[in-house]
Amino acid sequence: MVLLLPADYAIWLGEIKPLSYFQERYKVSMVYYTDEIAQVLVDHYKGSGKPLLFLLHGLNTDSNNFSKPANFEGIENFETDLTTLHPVLTECRVLKSDSELALIQFANDISSEAHVEVMRKAKAGMKEYQLESMFLHHTYMYGGCRHCSYTCICATGENSAVLHYGHAAAPNDRILEDGDMALFDMGAEYSFYGSDITCSFPVNGKFTSDQSLIYNAVLDAHNAVITTMKPGVSWVDMHKLAEKIILESLKKGNLLVGNVDDMMVERVGAIFMPHGLGHLLGIDTHDPGGYPKGVERPKEPGLKSLRTARQLQEGMVITVEPGCYFIDALLVPAMENAKTSKFFNREVVDGFKNFGGVRIESDVLVTANGSKNMTKVPRKTWEIEAVMAGGPWPFS
Repeated sequence: MVLLLPADYAIWLGEIKPLSYFQERYKVSMVYYTDEIAQVLVDHYKGSGKPLLFLLHGLNTDSNNFSKPANFEGIENFETDLTTLHPVLTECRVLKSDSELALIQFANDISSEAHVEVMRKAKAGMKEYQLESMFLHHTYMYGGCRHCSYTCICATGENSAVLHYGHAAAPNDRILEDGDMALFDMGAEYSFYGSDITCSFPVNGKFTSDQSLIYNAVLDAHNAVITTMKPGVSWVDMHKLAEKIILESLKKGNLLVGNVDDMMVERVGAIFMPHGLGHLLGIDTHDPGGYPKGVERPKEPGLKSLRTARQLQEGMVITVEPGCYFIDALLVPAMENAKTSKFFNREVVDGFKNFGGVRIESDVLVTANGSKNMTKVPRKTWEIEAVMAGGPWPFS
């Protein structure tokens, strides 16, 4: 159904396309104007009694908003079903077709290129928003991507501990300093399909020992999850795997002490990674379908932030985005809590007070026997240092 526009709209919007244009463009069998909807539905109804209409109405468990069912003049002449359609269409959003995957891959390819360009041009004295503008320019100039999937997060220094930095009250306006870690979460949208990529790197192009410790903790978690992913695997288990690897690394780095399994019981991992491991990706950055009927949201810290608790299925595209952050609002209470304070080496943790955080995020397709990383950016510390020093990417 398309709107019947007044003829004078052509002055402002250009040629008003005929119905045949939409039929050819979208490869559909029938196209009508919206004011014809009631008559068209009656004409195509072959049964007896009132025609039955399936209307889209249901909860998006990510936004917690309900879709508004269709309404039009004459709808009272139809029976309506508000329950059948929503779960069916939601599952269509969860499992991607080959054509959808091609669009997501293109968005990933051009966004990956742009991230590398930002890495190469970052230097102390610049503003965060200048690097954001480079990303926007590259994806539009070379990929035709007019829009981003979400507001860019261009966080440096302590800002990288603000999970959704870049909003109107914190508009990517800090000056980069030598010694900062940068956390850049940016993804272009192409033909309505998104990408969601985060790269973390040192502004000066060289990792310090502390930066390497935290970065490699997150990278090890990121890689372990992608290696383990396959149909039937629980996403909750993947989150726990990432948490455990990060905690083990922090213990090796002397930030934490004690038994890692005990830390898991007390949810210490959620102090360093309070967000969920990842989310479904597609037309929406946070695509729907994370909690269909029968899938319950966990209640524990960290786990309750998961945007899905499903088992993985072939055809899903899901972000893998573990992180490790030093957030005073979480660390201070944890180091005063009787159950969790015993795990912290306070003196060492205090040395990371203004560190910020690290997040590494890739968009991953679940395949028949495993997974495919759709994101193509340097990840190892030596790769990042080489690229920032002017080396080629990808490496030949």
